[in-house]
Amino acid sequence: MSLNTLPGAAPVVPSSERRLAVPPKRRALGSTVTALVVIAALVAAHVWGWNTTEFSLTQLAAGWQGMVGFLSDAFPMDLDWETVVLPGLQACGVTLAIGLMGTTLSIPSSLILAVLGSRATSRNPVVYQVARAIMSFFRAVPDIVFALIFVTAVGLGPFAGVLALILHNTGVMAKLWSEAMEEMDQGPVQALRVAGASSAQITTHVVIPSVIPQFTGLLLYRFDVNVRSSLVLGLVGAGGIGFLINQSISLFKFDQMMTYIFMVLILVIAVDVVSGMIRKRLNA
Repeated sequence: MSLNTLPGAAPVVPSSERRLAVPPKRRALGSTVTALVVIAALVAAHVWGWNTTEFSLTQLAAGWQGMVGFLSDAFPMDLDWETVVLPGLQACGVTLAIGLMGTTLSIPSSLILAVLGSRATSRNPVVYQVARAIMSFFRAVPDIVFALIFVTAVGLGPFAGVLALILHNTGVMAKLWSEAMEEMDQGPVQALRVAGASSAQITTHVVIPSVIPQFTGLLLYRFDVNVRSSLVLGLVGAGGIGFLINQSISLFKFDQMMTYIFMVLILVIAVDVVSGMIRKRLNA
Protein backbone atom coordinates (compact mmCIF):
# COMPACT_ATOMS: atom_id res chain seq x y z
CA MET A 1 0.00 0.00 0.00
CA SER A 2 1.43 3.39 -0.94
CA LEU A 3 1.48 6.40 1.30
CA ASN A 4 -1.06 8.12 -0.92
CA THR A 5 -3.69 5.43 -0.07
CA LEU A 6 -3.31 5.54 3.73
CA PRO A 7 -6.38 6.86 5.50
CA GLY A 8 -5.94 10.49 6.54
CA ALA A 9 -2.62 10.84 4.75
CA ALA A 10 -2.07 14.03 2.72
CA PRO A 11 -1.53 13.42 -0.94
CA VAL A 12 2.15 13.53 -1.98
CA VAL A 13 2.71 16.00 -4.81
CA PRO A 14 5.69 15.30 -7.08
CA SER A 15 8.54 17.80 -6.72
CA SER A 16 8.18 18.89 -10.36
CA GLU A 17 4.56 19.91 -9.66
CA ARG A 18 5.45 21.84 -6.47
CA ARG A 19 7.51 24.43 -8.39
CA LEU A 20 5.81 27.74 -8.77
CA ALA A 21 5.79 29.27 -12.22
CA VAL A 22 7.90 32.42 -12.38
CA PRO A 23 5.91 35.19 -14.00
CA PRO A 24 7.60 36.80 -16.98
CA LYS A 25 9.47 39.97 -16.17
CA ARG A 26 7.59 42.92 -17.50
CA ARG A 27 9.61 45.66 -19.00
CA ALA A 28 8.82 48.99 -17.43
CA LEU A 29 7.26 51.57 -19.69
CA GLY A 30 9.94 54.08 -18.75
CA SER A 31 12.81 51.85 -19.94
CA THR A 32 11.04 51.20 -23.26
CA VAL A 33 10.51 54.92 -23.84
CA THR A 34 14.16 55.60 -22.94
CA ALA A 35 15.38 52.98 -25.40
CA LEU A 36 13.23 54.45 -28.16
CA VAL A 37 14.48 57.95 -27.42
CA VAL A 38 18.12 56.78 -27.52
CA ILE A 39 17.57 54.98 -30.82
CA ALA A 40 15.86 58.02 -32.31
CA ALA A 41 18.70 60.27 -31.13
CA LEU A 42 21.32 57.97 -32.68
CA VAL A 43 19.46 57.87 -35.98
CA ALA A 44 19.11 61.66 -36.00
CA ALA A 45 22.81 62.06 -35.18
CA HIS A 46 23.83 59.80 -38.06
CA VAL A 47 21.50 61.58 -40.47
CA TRP A 48 23.05 64.88 -39.42
CA GLY A 49 26.56 63.42 -39.80
CA TRP A 50 25.71 62.01 -43.23
CA ASN A 51 24.54 65.41 -44.47
CA THR A 52 27.31 67.38 -42.76
CA THR A 53 30.12 65.25 -44.22
CA GLU A 54 28.43 65.16 -47.65
CA PHE A 55 28.76 61.38 -47.65
CA SER A 56 27.82 60.10 -51.11
CA LEU A 57 28.38 56.61 -52.48
CA THR A 58 27.24 57.75 -55.92
CA GLN A 59 29.94 60.42 -55.97
CA LEU A 60 32.50 57.78 -55.00
CA ALA A 61 31.33 55.49 -57.79
CA ALA A 62 31.42 58.38 -60.26
CA GLY A 63 35.10 58.98 -59.51
CA TRP A 64 36.26 55.51 -60.54
CA GLN A 65 38.19 56.91 -63.49
CA GLY A 66 40.31 59.06 -61.20
CA MET A 67 41.07 56.09 -58.97
CA VAL A 68 42.00 53.94 -61.95
CA GLY A 69 44.29 56.67 -63.23
CA PHE A 70 45.95 57.00 -59.83
CA LEU A 71 46.54 53.25 -59.54
CA SER A 72 47.93 53.10 -63.07
CA ASP A 73 50.45 55.77 -62.12
CA ALA A 74 51.29 54.07 -58.80
CA PHE A 75 51.98 50.63 -60.25
CA PRO A 76 54.45 49.24 -60.93
CA MET A 77 56.31 50.67 -57.98
CA ASP A 78 59.58 52.51 -58.49
CA LEU A 79 62.26 50.22 -57.06
CA ASP A 80 65.34 52.14 -58.07
CA TRP A 81 67.88 51.47 -55.34
CA GLU A 82 69.83 54.71 -55.42
CA THR A 83 67.02 57.24 -55.73
CA VAL A 84 64.09 55.51 -54.02
CA VAL A 85 64.75 52.35 -52.01
CA LEU A 86 67.90 53.40 -50.16
CA PRO A 87 66.57 56.86 -49.17
CA GLY A 88 63.30 55.18 -48.16
CA LEU A 89 65.07 52.69 -45.87
CA GLN A 90 67.05 55.49 -44.27
CA ALA A 91 63.86 57.50 -43.76
CA CYS A 92 62.18 54.47 -42.18
CA GLY A 93 65.05 54.36 -39.71
CA VAL A 94 64.45 58.03 -38.91
CA THR A 95 60.73 57.37 -38.42
CA LEU A 96 61.50 54.47 -36.09
CA ALA A 97 63.97 56.62 -34.16
CA ILE A 98 61.41 59.41 -33.75
CA GLY A 99 58.87 56.98 -32.32
CA LEU A 100 61.45 55.40 -30.03
CA MET A 101 62.84 58.65 -28.64
CA GLY A 102 59.40 60.23 -28.32
CA THR A 103 58.27 57.24 -26.27
CA THR A 104 61.25 56.69 -23.99
CA LEU A 105 61.95 60.36 -23.28
CA SER A 106 58.35 60.84 -22.15
CA ILE A 107 58.65 58.17 -19.45
CA PRO A 108 59.89 60.45 -16.60
CA SER A 109 57.26 63.15 -17.14
CA SER A 110 54.55 60.55 -17.65
CA LEU A 111 55.47 58.76 -14.42
CA ILE A 112 55.49 62.00 -12.41
CA LEU A 113 52.09 63.06 -13.74
CA ALA A 114 50.68 59.57 -13.23
CA VAL A 115 51.75 59.50 -9.58
CA LEU A 116 50.43 63.00 -8.93
CA GLY A 117 47.21 62.32 -10.85
CA SER A 118 46.26 58.99 -9.28
CA ARG A 119 44.01 58.65 -6.24
CA ALA A 120 46.12 55.71 -5.13
CA THR A 121 49.21 57.87 -4.64
CA SER A 122 48.06 61.49 -4.43
CA ARG A 123 46.40 62.72 -1.24
CA ASN A 124 46.27 66.43 -2.07
CA PRO A 125 43.12 67.16 -4.12
CA VAL A 126 44.63 70.34 -5.61
CA VAL A 127 47.73 68.52 -6.83
CA TYR A 128 45.53 65.74 -8.18
CA GLN A 129 43.31 68.11 -10.17
CA VAL A 130 46.27 70.09 -11.53
CA ALA A 131 47.98 66.90 -12.70
CA ARG A 132 44.79 65.69 -14.37
CA ALA A 133 44.38 69.05 -16.09
CA ILE A 134 47.92 68.88 -17.50
CA MET A 135 47.27 65.35 -18.76
CA SER A 136 44.07 66.50 -20.45
CA PHE A 137 45.83 69.42 -22.12
CA PHE A 138 48.65 67.30 -23.55
CA ARG A 139 46.13 64.72 -24.77
CA ALA A 140 43.76 67.30 -26.25
CA VAL A 141 46.42 68.98 -28.40
CA PRO A 142 47.22 66.65 -31.35
CA ASP A 143 50.84 65.70 -31.83
CA ILE A 144 50.78 67.21 -35.31
CA VAL A 145 49.95 70.61 -33.79
CA PHE A 146 52.87 70.28 -31.39
CA ALA A 147 55.05 69.38 -34.39
CA LEU A 148 54.01 72.53 -36.24
CA ILE A 149 54.86 74.61 -33.16
CA PHE A 150 58.27 73.00 -32.69
CA VAL A 151 59.09 73.24 -36.40
CA THR A 152 58.85 77.02 -36.07
CA ALA A 153 61.13 76.84 -33.00
CA VAL A 154 63.84 74.32 -33.97
CA GLY A 155 63.34 74.11 -37.73
CA LEU A 156 62.49 71.21 -40.01
CA GLY A 157 63.72 67.77 -39.06
CA PRO A 158 63.15 64.83 -36.73
CA PHE A 159 63.97 66.82 -33.57
CA ALA A 160 60.66 68.67 -33.84
CA GLY A 161 58.85 65.35 -34.21
CA VAL A 162 60.50 63.92 -31.11
CA LEU A 163 59.53 66.97 -29.05
CA ALA A 164 55.95 66.76 -30.31
CA LEU A 165 55.66 63.09 -29.39
CA ILE A 166 57.16 63.68 -25.94
CA LEU A 167 54.45 66.18 -25.01
CA HIS A 168 51.50 64.33 -26.51
CA ASN A 169 52.64 60.93 -25.31
CA THR A 170 53.17 62.31 -21.80
CA GLY A 171 49.49 63.17 -21.55
CA VAL A 172 48.28 59.86 -22.97
CA MET A 173 50.67 57.58 -21.10
CA ALA A 174 50.25 59.41 -17.78
CA LYS A 175 46.49 58.94 -18.09
CA LEU A 176 46.85 55.22 -18.81
CA TRP A 177 49.37 54.68 -16.01
CA SER A 178 47.32 56.61 -13.45
CA GLU A 179 44.27 54.49 -14.24
CA ALA A 180 46.36 51.33 -13.91
CA MET A 181 47.42 52.44 -10.43
CA GLU A 182 43.85 53.20 -9.43
CA GLU A 183 42.64 49.80 -10.63
CA MET A 184 45.17 47.81 -8.60
CA ASP A 185 44.28 46.16 -5.29
CA GLN A 186 44.06 49.01 -2.79
CA GLY A 187 44.39 46.75 0.27
CA PRO A 188 48.18 47.09 0.68
CA VAL A 189 47.94 50.83 0.04
CA GLN A 190 45.35 51.32 2.76
CA ALA A 191 47.35 49.13 5.15
CA LEU A 192 50.49 51.24 4.72
CA ARG A 193 48.51 54.46 5.12
CA VAL A 194 47.07 53.21 8.40
CA ALA A 195 50.59 52.29 9.48
CA GLY A 196 51.69 55.89 8.85
CA ALA A 197 53.64 55.44 5.60
CA SER A 198 54.12 58.50 3.44
CA SER A 199 52.87 58.81 -0.13
CA ALA A 200 56.41 58.43 -1.45
CA GLN A 201 56.90 55.21 0.49
CA ILE A 202 53.58 53.81 -0.70
CA THR A 203 54.41 54.69 -4.29
CA THR A 204 57.91 53.22 -4.36
CA HIS A 205 57.29 50.11 -2.24
CA VAL A 206 53.75 49.06 -3.21
CA VAL A 207 52.19 50.85 -6.16
CA ILE A 208 55.01 50.93 -8.70
CA PRO A 209 56.16 47.31 -8.14
CA SER A 210 52.55 46.10 -8.43
CA VAL A 211 51.84 47.74 -11.78
CA ILE A 212 55.16 47.28 -13.59
CA PRO A 213 53.71 44.62 -15.96
CA GLN A 214 50.81 46.93 -16.87
CA PHE A 215 53.20 49.85 -17.25
CA THR A 216 55.43 47.89 -19.62
CA GLY A 217 52.54 46.65 -21.73
CA LEU A 218 51.08 50.14 -22.08
CA LEU A 219 54.52 51.54 -22.91
CA LEU A 220 54.98 49.04 -25.73
CA TYR A 221 51.51 49.84 -27.02
CA ARG A 222 52.32 53.53 -27.08
CA PHE A 223 55.59 52.86 -28.89
CA ASP A 224 53.63 51.08 -31.59
CA VAL A 225 51.25 54.03 -31.87
CA ASN A 226 54.06 56.61 -31.83
CA VAL A 227 55.87 54.94 -34.72
CA ARG A 228 52.74 55.38 -36.81
CA SER A 229 52.27 58.92 -35.53
CA SER A 230 55.83 59.83 -36.50
CA LEU A 231 54.87 58.95 -40.07
CA VAL A 232 52.17 61.63 -40.02
CA LEU A 233 54.52 64.12 -38.38
CA GLY A 234 56.84 63.77 -41.37
CA LEU A 235 54.10 65.28 -43.53
CA VAL A 236 54.55 68.62 -41.74
CA GLY A 237 58.32 68.66 -41.95
CA ALA A 238 59.35 66.51 -39.00
CA GLY A 239 61.42 64.19 -41.20
CA GLY A 240 61.23 60.46 -41.75
CA ILE A 241 59.40 58.45 -44.36
CA GLY A 242 56.36 60.72 -44.10
CA PHE A 243 58.40 63.57 -45.53
CA LEU A 244 59.34 61.46 -48.57
CA ILE A 245 55.72 60.44 -49.08
CA ASN A 246 54.62 64.06 -49.01
CA GLN A 247 57.42 65.01 -51.38
CA SER A 248 56.56 62.29 -53.88
CA ILE A 249 52.88 63.30 -53.83
CA SER A 250 53.80 66.94 -54.45
CA LEU A 251 55.90 65.90 -57.47
CA PHE A 252 53.15 63.53 -58.73
CA LYS A 253 55.55 60.58 -58.52
CA PHE A 254 52.95 58.13 -57.33
CA ASP A 255 55.10 55.09 -58.14
CA GLN A 256 57.67 56.33 -55.61
CA MET A 257 54.89 57.10 -53.14
CA MET A 258 53.61 53.53 -53.39
CA THR A 259 57.12 52.21 -52.71
CA TYR A 260 57.35 54.31 -49.56
CA ILE A 261 53.88 53.23 -48.43
CA PHE A 262 54.91 49.60 -48.87
CA MET A 263 57.98 50.26 -46.70
CA VAL A 264 55.76 51.83 -44.05
CA LEU A 265 53.52 48.76 -44.10
CA ILE A 266 56.51 46.48 -43.49
CA LEU A 267 57.80 48.76 -40.72
CA VAL A 268 54.46 48.89 -38.91
CA ILE A 269 53.98 45.13 -39.14
CA ALA A 270 57.50 44.50 -37.83
CA VAL A 271 57.02 46.85 -34.88
CA ASP A 272 53.65 45.30 -34.09
CA VAL A 273 55.03 41.76 -34.20
CA VAL A 274 58.02 42.59 -31.98
CA SER A 275 55.86 44.48 -29.48
CA GLY A 276 53.38 41.60 -29.36
CA MET A 277 56.16 39.10 -28.71
CA ILE A 278 57.53 41.19 -25.86
CA ARG A 279 54.07 41.65 -24.29
CA LYS A 280 53.39 37.93 -24.59
CA ARG A 281 56.66 37.10 -22.86
CA LEU A 282 55.94 39.58 -20.07
CA ASN A 283 52.47 38.09 -19.48
CA ALA A 284 53.77 34.51 -19.49
